[in-house]
Amino acid sequence: MAALFRTDLHLGVFDTVGQDIVNHCVNDIFVGGAEPLFFLDYLGLGSLVPSQVEQLVKGVATACKAANCALIGGETAQLPDLYRPGDFDIVGCIVGAVERDQIIDGSKIEVGDAVFGLKSSGLHTNGYTLARKVFKTDEDPSVLNAYYADLGSTLGEALLAIHRNYQRIVKPALKHIRGMAHITGGGFEGNIPRILPKGLAVRIDRSTWQVPPLFQLIQKAGHIDNAEMYQVFNMGVGLTIFTAPEHAKDIPRLIPEAFLFGTVIPDDGRGRVLLS
Repeated sequence: MAALFRTDLHLGVFDTVGQDIVNHCVNDIFVGGAEPLFFLDYLGLGSLVPSQVEQLVKGVATACKAANCALIGGETAQLPDLYRPGDFDIVGCIVGAVERDQIIDGSKIEVGDAVFGLKSSGLHTNGYTLARKVFKTDEDPSVLNAYYADLGSTLGEALLAIHRNYQRIVKPALKHIRGMAHITGGGFEGNIPRILPKGLAVRIDRSTWQVPPLFQLIQKAGHIDNAEMYQVFNMGVGLTIFTAPEHAKDIPRLIPEAFLFGTVIPDDGRGRVLLS
């Protein structure tokens, strides 16, 4: 989250990152079928700026309320010997619960299962180090205020789009879901294989969704090849859902925004996530 904080610092906006950390944690346990119960946060910083801390805590509280998750405490540590002026570190701890027979762990995923995607809202707290390097925001923070018609916003606003919480929209379809992957650091290849049983892989059809303008802008400005983009960023897909073929029609009915973008195949050694 340190690189994200740099962007917040340049723009003077801090409540979004408080929501980001909560939503990230909620999604991480929700892919296992768990409902969030309570959340705690840790904030480390070099010097205490009350207005900034107030915004951060407000963001955390807002996201916890939306997720029906209790914010039961936290800690703020002022450590000038560890953090440079203006630097922050935020850590979230979440506890959730799920009935044992309702755990979603991917163990039932089989060849032929359908894979659906749900759109991300932006970078989703990952890839900020590369994005900052591409746009040189540390050298010239004013670039964050540049308006891009394709984005429909300034660069800074697009970069700070709040990490989505998928809990509410996906919950109605849980009984039909065999596995879910929260696409965060490492992209598809870094997250999807975690839930795949041994011997299985996923083939993803890149023509099934449009990569959002923000990622296209980053790729063009940084002269980054496709392989690196898909290894670093979510490329517009923040959550993947696995379901049996007979329930493939139920997913878009229950989650209207879900789109079919892949299928489970045997692992033939070429990789566990194949992009075509």
